[in-house]
Amino acid sequence: MSYSLFQYVGLGFMALIIVGLVTPLIRKFAIRINAMDMPSSQHKTHAEPVPYLGGVAIIIGIVVTTYGAIFATALTRENISLATYVIFPAVAIAVMGLVDDLQGLAPWPRLITQTITAAIVAITLVSTDASGVAFGNRFVDIAVTILWIVGICNSINFFDNLDGGATGTVAVISFFIFFIAFDRGQLLVSALSIVMAGSTLGFLIWNKSPAKIYMGDAGALFLGILVSVLTIRVSPGIKPNFLSLSIPVLLIAVPILDTCVAVTSRLNNNISPFTGGRDHLSHRLIRKGLSRKKAAITLWSLSGLFGVMACSIYRWPDSLGFSLITVASVIWGTLFVFFIKIPRAD
Repeated sequence: MSYSLFQYVGLGFMALIIVGLVTPLIRKFAIRINAMDMPSSQHKTHAEPVPYLGGVAIIIGIVVTTYGAIFATALTRENISLATYVIFPAVAIAVMGLVDDLQGLAPWPRLITQTITAAIVAITLVSTDASGVAFGNRFVDIAVTILWIVGICNSINFFDNLDGGATGTVAVISFFIFFIAFDRGQLLVSALSIVMAGSTLGFLIWNKSPAKIYMGDAGALFLGILVSVLTIRVSPGIKPNFLSLSIPVLLIAVPILDTCVAVTSRLNNNISPFTGGRDHLSHRLIRKGLSRKKAAITLWSLSGLFGVMACSIYRWPDSLGFSLITVASVIWGTLFVFFIKIPRAD
C-alpha cells in the first residue's frame, strides 16, 4: 500500500491543527496546577514564569494523528505493531520526563531509564531487521543503536533551551527525514516524520519567541526518542555504507554540535556535564548580539543547511557523496571552534 504526497501533507496538517488547538488548553492546565518554569536559577534566560507541560500537547497530537490514520486507512496488526514499536518507548520516556518536570529527578535514574528503553528498542529493531543501515554484526548493531538513541535523546533535551529553538529544529529535521523516507517508499517512517513535523510546527505557534509555553523534559525526551529511532529506521539504500551512515549524523548535526560545545565547555571548567548552564549554542549566539528570535532562526537555518547536504548525498552519492561529507565536516568543525571560543556565561 502506498500514499500520495497530498495524503502525507494532509496528515501533517492534521497533526498541526490538533497540537495548535490542544496546546492552549494544556497551558491553562499547567498554570492552574502551577507547573511553571521559574527564572530562579542562573542558567534560565526568561524573565517571567512560563508553563512547561507543552510536551503533553505534542504527544497527544502525534499519538492521536498516527493511530487515527492507521484506523482510518490501513488497520492491520502489522501497522499497529510497527507504530507501537516506535511510539510506546517514546511515551514511556516522556512519562519519566513528566515526572522530572513536576517533581525533579536526579541525572542517573534518568540515564538508566533511557538506557534500558534504548536497549529494548535496539533489540527490537535489530531482531526485526528494521534498521536502515546495519554493520553486519548483531552485537555491534545493538550497541551502536543504544548509544545513538541515548545520545540523541539527551542532545534534543539539552538543545531545548531557547524559545522555539528545539521545536523548529526538530521540524526541519523531520521534513528531511520525510523527504528520504517518502522517496524510498517507507510508509511508516514517512508518516511518523511528517506527523512529527506538523506537531512541532503546531506547537511552535505557542513556543516561538516570546514563548507562551515550553515543552519541558516530557516533550523534549519524547521527540528525542522519535528522532533517534526514525533516523535509524530511514533507509537511504546507498553504497558504500559510510555514505548511508553519514546521513542521520548530518540530519542531527546541529543538536550534536550543541551538546559537544556545552559538554566540552563544562569539562574544561571542571563542571559536571549534567549541570545546566548558559553555554549552549543559543546562549552564545545571544551573547554575540543576536535576539532570541534571530538566534532561533540561525539554528533552524544551520539545521536546514546540514539537511540539504544529507539529502544531496542521498540523491547523488557517487558524484557528490565524499565531497559533501568533507565539506560538512569542515563546516561542523569550524562552527565548533567558533562557538567554543565565545566565552561561557558564569
